[in-house]
Amino acid sequence: MRYFLLDKITAFESGTRAAGIKCVTLTDDVLHDHFPDHPVLPGALLIESMSQLGGFLVELSFHTGAGKVRRAVLAQIKEAKFHQACKPGDRLELEALIESQLPDAARVSVTASIGEQRVARAELTFGMRDVDSERVHEQRRQIYRIWTQDLNPPPSIP
Repeated sequence: MRYFLLDKITAFESGTRAAGIKCVTLTDDVLHDHFPDHPVLPGALLIESMSQLGGFLVELSFHTGAGKVRRAVLAQIKEAKFHQACKPGDRLELEALIESQLPDAARVSVTASIGEQRVARAELTFGMRDVDSERVHEQRRQIYRIWTQDLNPPPSIP
């Protein structure tokens, strides 16, 4: 992943839900061009931040500790709605809930809010895939440890 659009995981319940934080800052490179004199976080990147949280939830919920580690791959975005623009200084509170799952896929509802105001929502479907790359697995383990360093107890990271 080149862009990490999630700063911290604040809650994790395996098989159920995860919550996290994305702080929008003027140091986010994309804001300098989107738009000059009126910087806002692009909707596609807001979806990506919610997808990173949803993928984290699905990967850790599906991991049984046995066999190959499989990674969540975003397969579908449905019902994406944007209610308000996100700008520098906003602290986005993200939540992902597993709505349904099959052995190799899960549907997750995700929301983004600023305080009590919901700014976006979507339904994301993830497929579980074998990824034959130790570099990918190590990168995920590193970022997941950073994201979850304040959780007590910390989740088991595949």
